[in-house]
Amino acid sequence: MVKPHIVGAHYGLRDWLGQRVTAVLMALYTVIFAFNALMLPEMSYEAWSGMFGGGFMQFATFLFFMSLFYHAWVGVRDIFMDYIKPVGVRLALHVIVLFLLIGYAGWVARILWRL
Repeated sequence: MVKPHIVGAHYGLRDWLGQRVTAVLMALYTVIFAFNALMLPEMSYEAWSGMFGGGFMQFATFLFFMSLFYHAWVGVRDIFMDYIKPVGVRLALHVIVLFLLIGYAGWVARILWRL
């Protein structure tokens, strides 16, 4: 009797749903951003700075990037799980990507709120 090799930790529905929810959030943000950008009186630094000066756009932009990073994490993790067979290499790649995404999140926060 041959036992099937099961990979992963039952991510399934949670990650599938997470990818869809983050995709919807990113699409919604894109529409809001495009509308706000088109409504600017002029394409200048002051106008763009004013658009992001309000708390709503800062928070929406931060939420967009957090959604993007989670979306990317799930996708890259699944690719690594499917195509990188040596466990040590896969773990190292997971750790590298995770630290990069956390660093990018900090960078976004710093840019948006000038910490």
